[in-house]
Amino acid sequence: VFGHISYRSDWELVKVDFRPSFPRECTDDDYESWELTNLQGERCIMGQQRSFRKRKISSWCIKGRSFTSALTSKVCECVNSDFLCDYGFERSAPLKSESSKCFANFWFNPEAPPEDCVLGQAYTSSTGYRKVVSNVCEGGVDLQQNLAQHMCPLIAPKGLQISIREESLAVKPGEDITFIVRQEQGDILNTKYLVDLGDGFKAIYVNLTMTGEPIRHRYENPGIYRVSVKAENVAGHDEAVVFIQVNSPLQALNLEVVPVVGRNQEVNLTAAILPKNPNLTVFYWWIGNSLQPLLTLDNFVVTKFAETGDIRVTVQAACGSSMLQDSKVVHVFDNFHVLPLKFTKHLDMYNPDVPEWREDIGRVVTRLLAKETNIAEETLMTVVKPGLPTTADLHVLLPANQPKIKRSVTSDKRIAAIKQALNAHNISFFLRGGYWVLVTLADSSSDSRRIAGGSGYWAIVVLFVICLVAVGAFILYKFKRQ
Repeated sequence: VFGHISYRSDWELVKVDFRPSFPRECTDDDYESWELTNLQGERCIMGQQRSFRKRKISSWCIKGRSFTSALTSKVCECVNSDFLCDYGFERSAPLKSESSKCFANFWFNPEAPPEDCVLGQAYTSSTGYRKVVSNVCEGGVDLQQNLAQHMCPLIAPKGLQISIREESLAVKPGEDITFIVRQEQGDILNTKYLVDLGDGFKAIYVNLTMTGEPIRHRYENPGIYRVSVKAENVAGHDEAVVFIQVNSPLQALNLEVVPVVGRNQEVNLTAAILPKNPNLTVFYWWIGNSLQPLLTLDNFVVTKFAETGDIRVTVQAACGSSMLQDSKVVHVFDNFHVLPLKFTKHLDMYNPDVPEWREDIGRVVTRLLAKETNIAEETLMTVVKPGLPTTADLHVLLPANQPKIKRSVTSDKRIAAIKQALNAHNISFFLRGGYWVLVTLADSSSDSRRIAGGSGYWAIVVLFVICLVAVGAFILYKFKRQ
């Protein structure tokens, strides 16, 4: 006996010797026989009848180490209760005059050959019963008798499957792939397997699903490959198909968008990725604070902004197991001016046409214009356009403390100051290679473009014209009546 004497004490072990209470060892007269039965009183359990001996309640003695409880064991004859329904069979509701019987389920065909049945071999169809596991009964009732023998027919392949051991359908170029082919039903020895890996590799295999031999391959070029396996024999055929995406991991993502747009003006959002994987990259677009992204397979989206202010645009590009993200802020205004700019041709020689380079050139031009004209730098924004020849747009924004009123271009002194600085060739910067790049207006004779967001003014004009036509028609009608 072990335990604690108190809550704070350690474990205590107490040894109790009961030998003085039992003066002698048991003899045969101290035992009586006992037969094992179930709850219904039946003595044959699991096909045998067994009797044991146990000590009489009145005998106060020690059994000893040499005691054995088993006395006799006798095998019984088999009865109906020694059998269960076989696989695919189910017992029916018992009638009053007879016990329940096993019938095949609606989905099970007892005559169908097993899945591993090979042409030339024989198989037996079940009678619907099988002996209980570990039951040792002999003779008597045999519900498994009269088993029908059948020859295995040539079975058409069914349940053909092809999978990748790595469980990923998107792989990198040059990465080893292991294909596994399985077949649920049908003949295997007399079936040939035609394998097409989609990149020109074709082969014919025999015993492919029986040996479990994998198919190893490597795709060198990006793309989508259709991998098919066709199993066929004289009885029929089956086919399994899987599509493999081979793409290089994304290395760079850049969101290109005009940083200044007018309200309700269409704007193009473009995601430039490296490397380019057409038809393999999915783009997720988040505009503003929306939690529901817009999914596209194209790397651009055309949208409008109905509200003014700073709106964040985020794009995620997913290709295979790689994903990149970029985010930009778009400034939406009701009114601003745009001046087209051009550069001397020396800049085209060093134009790598990358977003970072265009942003750097835009910041340089903005800083030079602000310094030359004494205009606040935060109200100027130069956006260099992609492609050649190198051009740009100068966005002239309203100051933050100035009320938003419509003003003509000629009344804006800032536009005049900027044009004067550009026409006087006062804006230039030094380029590596010993060249000076001059910034001028793309068309010195043209005026600046004014971007006005919304369609309220057009709606007023249209409404005025409609009213004017209605009044004219009313007057004409009155005049004719007189």
